[in-house]
Amino acid sequence: MAILRIDASILGPNSASSALADIAETAWLETAPDTKIVRRHIGNEPLPSNAWQLAATAGWVPEADRTDAQKQAVALAAELAAELRDADGAILALPFYNYGVSQHVKTWFDLAMAGGENGEKYLDGKPVVVLTTRGGSYGPGTPREGWDHNTDYLRRVVGDIWGADLTLVEREFTLVGQNPALDQFTDIAAGMKDAAHKAADEAARKHAAR
Repeated sequence: MAILRIDASILGPNSASSALADIAETAWLETAPDTKIVRRHIGNEPLPSNAWQLAATAGWVPEADRTDAQKQAVALAAELAAELRDADGAILALPFYNYGVSQHVKTWFDLAMAGGENGEKYLDGKPVVVLTTRGGSYGPGTPREGWDHNTDYLRRVVGDIWGADLTLVEREFTLVGQNPALDQFTDIAAGMKDAAHKAADEAARKHAAR
């Protein structure tokens, strides 16, 4: 078995989403030790921001007439699509930035889609854990209820479009302890952290045992 791990955080060792992915990966490997992990960190090594435009428009240009930049973009899109298509499952650590998916994640989604057939279900029926984190809280009754334009989008793409057997693990209030304005939520944030860590472990073990 080979699973694809994608990280999108820009925070390096301080990343809450990567910490969840580490927990999920450890649990997966403890359950299925022969699993191979294929890694891509689009936060540390972002995909070119213009690659999707080049790959998408190259489809209207005869292959012999494509520029070198278009050819490179098409090859990258095909590579990303193949990583998803060839994976037996995935751990995707995709944090919430500025009320939505980050540019790194959006570029990855767009390029991967450009690398395959329209609507191709790269992860059809495959076990996938998506881990997403938010600095504040955006649930019902909070001042910013409805401002989360990330989580439903992840469900739509990974679950509905790509067809994954999806488990979504969420953690909020990751900025508690860093932003003094959130100090009143210290206990709540600690509980959310513990619950998310447990959920990441359990989801990975469940999927690895399939």
